[in-house]
Amino acid sequence: MSARTLPPFNPTDPLGIDDLLAPEDLAVRDTVRSWATDRVLPHIADWYERGELPGIRDLARELGSIGALGMSLTGYGCAGASAVQYGLACLELEAADSGIRSLVSVQGSLAMYAIHRYGSEEQKQRWLPPMAAGEAIGCFGLTEPDHGSDPAGMRTTARREGSDWVLTGRKMWITNGSVAAVAVVWAQTDEGVRGFVVPTDAPGFSAPEIHHKWSLRASVTSELVLDQVRLPADAVLPEVTGLRGPLSCLNHARYGIVWGALGAARSSFHAALDYAKTREQFGKPIG
Repeated sequence: MSARTLPPFNPTDPLGIDDLLAPEDLAVRDTVRSWATDRVLPHIADWYERGELPGIRDLARELGSIGALGMSLTGYGCAGASAVQYGLACLELEAADSGIRSLVSVQGSLAMYAIHRYGSEEQKQRWLPPMAAGEAIGCFGLTEPDHGSDPAGMRTTARREGSDWVLTGRKMWITNGSVAAVAVVWAQTDEGVRGFVVPTDAPGFSAPEIHHKWSLRASVTSELVLDQVRLPADAVLPEVTGLRGPLSCLNHARYGIVWGALGAARSSFHAALDYAKTREQFGKPIG
């Protein structure tokens, strides 16, 4: 038997995934890759050194214009893309920077997904179209200063006062928090854990930005402070009670994060390959 001839190794596609993709998948991939190449890669080193993401609202609108926000959701201005297409978008975004992918994941797979999956029709109509367009940025308030991996221990509470809800507590390490127009906040109630759609201009709500991070530096990360935030009765997400609400949102986000890890790995490989071609030892390149 003759040995099978293998195709040349392609460092841009080390696993040969492109051969498995439909033309529509490749079109989505190429659109996101082109955007990231033009709008992120020339600036990301500076953003990293500065520890900030300037122009995040402009970037969000641009991501909305290419259908990258809430892209796996249907209706309400969302793209209705396939899971593979969403994964490819996350891969290309994280190949540019994890913070940019995080912006998109939190917007679409956490904040928008929670409203799309568990919200009322009124909540969906109010928030999802501007969020899909990038005109409104969202955040997802689950983790707390003392309860990150153990959300069941959350101390943020929501109590009924007449027909209103009053929220009190703190959330920590919240992506997009300081620039969000809306926060999906999870709180303990007499009925169990419930989710609330909180406009960030509500009295008593504040979101101080966290500085001096060591990772996700080109990302807006914040604390959320809820000081007796009063919300109307219809602010609660009506279709879920208990931790299955926020945990299902996290599961939805993890899918894109896994694809993103492939993008980070690809960029790391490229950096090592480029260095090996230029680094000389004993009179010749090491690669």
